[in-house]
Amino acid sequence: KMSYVLMWLEGPLQSWGVNSKYGRRDTLQFPTKSGILGIILCAMGKGGEQKELLSSLSCTDLQVDCFTSESYKLSMTIEDFHMVGANFDESDPWETLFVPKKSDGKKSTIGGKKLTYRYYIQNMAFAVYLEVQDVLVNEVCESLKNPVWPIFLGRKSCVPSELIFQGKFSSKDECIRTANNIAYGKERIKSFSVLQEDDSTKGDVLSLSDVPVQFGEHKKYKERYVTIVKAEENAGNIS
Repeated sequence: KMSYVLMWLEGPLQSWGVNSKYGRRDTLQFPTKSGILGIILCAMGKGGEQKELLSSLSCTDLQVDCFTSESYKLSMTIEDFHMVGANFDESDPWETLFVPKKSDGKKSTIGGKKLTYRYYIQNMAFAVYLEVQDVLVNEVCESLKNPVWPIFLGRKSCVPSELIFQGKFSSKDECIRTANNIAYGKERIKSFSVLQEDDSTKGDVLSLSDVPVQFGEHKKYKERYVTIVKAEENAGNIS
């Protein structure tokens, strides 16, 4: 038997990368499945590979609804010009520890400084409807209410401004109604939905490598298909 957990992800900044590496850290316009399960495992205090737990959580349904603010007209995504390792006093043994190093222990660049470009979603809110097996759902819910480790929205600099756990439900329809009521109270409007299916008749189909098989030092992921449905096209399926 399965239940649905409603998570509300809202904050000034969020960042949900899929293929980000090295000095350029991109973001999708919505949370990834690996990012959502990462929040849950952080809340549960589960470190390391966690293959068995991820297998139970990653095989179930996931839908994300995106809500924007009616009054917010700026670009959805911003670029952060970011300097790593700048302005450290290298005569101070403590500050020297923070200077970026290569695997051989030497400084990565002259002076240990490196330019990076990081991208964030700003002022957005996402309702996440995650299907969870009943044998796990109570532990997941209690962990989201009382997280063991700090939880954040994709990056540690992205702090949530709203409680993430918003309830456990017997169906996705109940989740959707509750999320729509939360959005109405916050004067937010639905922009699009991300459905975990491959259906080009509903919208644009994307292939994402964001289904976690293994966390820890050597992360592994599987691919899945999602369909992006604009709000006006999805209105008939959501009430």
